[in-house]
Amino acid sequence: MTAPTYIIGHKNPDADSICSALAYADFKQRRGEKECLAARCGNSNARIDTILERFRTPLPPFIGDVTPRIRDIMVSEVIKTRRGATCAEALELIDTHDIRILPVIGENDLLEGTVSIFQLGKYFIPTMREPREMRRVPSTSVRAIIDSLKAQVLHATEEDRQEDLFVRVGAMDIRSFGNFSKTDAIPPDQSIIVVGDRRDIQEHSIRMGVRLLVITGNLQVEEEIVRMAREHGTSLIVSPYDSATTAWSTRCASTLDRLIDQNPPRFGPEESLRDSRRRITRHNAAAFMVTDDDGKLLGIFTKTDILKPVRTRLILVDHNELSQAVSGASEVSIVEIVDHHRLGNLHTHQPILFLNEPVGSTCTIIADLFRRDGMTPSPEIAGIMMGGMISDTLNLNSPTATDKDRRLLQWLSGIAGIGADELADLIFSSGSVILNQTPSEVIRSDFKIYEEAERRFSVSQVEELGFDNFRGKSDELLEALAALKKEEALYFAALLVTDINTQNSLLLIRGDSFFIQQIPYPAVEKGEVFELQGVVSRKKQLIPFIVGLLQNLPPEEARQKTAPD
Repeated sequence: MTAPTYIIGHKNPDADSICSALAYADFKQRRGEKECLAARCGNSNARIDTILERFRTPLPPFIGDVTPRIRDIMVSEVIKTRRGATCAEALELIDTHDIRILPVIGENDLLEGTVSIFQLGKYFIPTMREPREMRRVPSTSVRAIIDSLKAQVLHATEEDRQEDLFVRVGAMDIRSFGNFSKTDAIPPDQSIIVVGDRRDIQEHSIRMGVRLLVITGNLQVEEEIVRMAREHGTSLIVSPYDSATTAWSTRCASTLDRLIDQNPPRFGPEESLRDSRRRITRHNAAAFMVTDDDGKLLGIFTKTDILKPVRTRLILVDHNELSQAVSGASEVSIVEIVDHHRLGNLHTHQPILFLNEPVGSTCTIIADLFRRDGMTPSPEIAGIMMGGMISDTLNLNSPTATDKDRRLLQWLSGIAGIGADELADLIFSSGSVILNQTPSEVIRSDFKIYEEAERRFSVSQVEELGFDNFRGKSDELLEALAALKKEEALYFAALLVTDINTQNSLLLIRGDSFFIQQIPYPAVEKGEVFELQGVVSRKKQLIPFIVGLLQNLPPEEARQKTAPD
């Protein structure tokens, strides 16, 4: 299944951010790119809700963080085994699925440990200084041996009893076998005798009272031998393999319990790859287990998985600066950008499609894509693009509005079946942001962080029908700006309150006092509220003005000399 590509606007989105994401996702899907999905990384507001409600379109899903996490690289369909399984079962899983490690789970899928191909190898090839261990089959049962060999059962007693047994091949002369059986330190009731069609060895083994007699090569067993086995309580089975293979496979009937590594490295699914890499490199494990808080196995991953490209892909709309992007954007693949703002500091690892035009709205660029491709958007998508354009250009009254905005807005109006002025009245009368939200919500409703001259600062913007709602709120808004400045470690934090009717704005600012003193506009309140006649665009008017002030500030040493006592 193809991983989704999220088309997403900036944090604290405005109408253009949400509307352009929805419109571009529709454009992509109509071109066959079904993996492209609209998303948002911030809350909606009254104007966005009004636009989407008018055109019967749901709000895009919220994605607040795309930081790559363990869950993004883990394999959820895990090949696993349970405590009590045999080495034969484990080896068959390892061979069939070409893996190196098996999680061992208990009840409710709780992880109890792991068994690796290396641990199994150490069991099957013990040190030559301990030859007895080469024959030992610990923690097994007659039933486990039957299953391991896929053997025919002629007689079995207490086949499910767990016990330690030792395997021996009856390949010698009966006289040597008899002497060996007398001097062998292994008691008969712990012995497994593997033998072919040697009747003398078969009879002697049964009379000795061995625990299990295994006849190899699918050979016929005389009825008299079967009768003797029943009388002496010796389990008797027939293996389809030769003697050497049978002896080796019998050792595979040992359970895994004594081989389990009960403390494998574990990770939580929500741990970020960035934070986990150091811990991962400290381990030499073949694979790493992913469990929930209760210890339930959720997935597995290897060091190779960490090196694979991150599957999450982003298309950024209405911004191109990482400071404004969804959290974790720098750690995933940004494959496209569609924007109408100044170029920021974002860099990518490979060439991408970057559409950047000096128009009033990102929705304008996307509407132009529809028209150039000969596609007519649905009335709903056309109306949504109108909403983004009207909101961002103050219904074409902003200095950012261009002839292209005007032409495309008129084109969309005919498709959506609503006039631009009618939709503008609906959008701008949808409720006062200042009256309906807390001061903190107001300054974060359309809030962007910038960096210039090695200084980080923020500028928020709200549009109001007049400044009446602002009166009496300035102190609270300034305090909220001060809190934002401290929280985000900013040089200053500002709020632009724009009157849609008069095309004027008020600028509230909290931050470096020397910088604030450089603002040439008339102060109307406490030296922290300024009247900006004719300024309505944050992008085209306010930000260039602020950047100019920052670039012309004297060095810190000169500032200290000129600062008042």
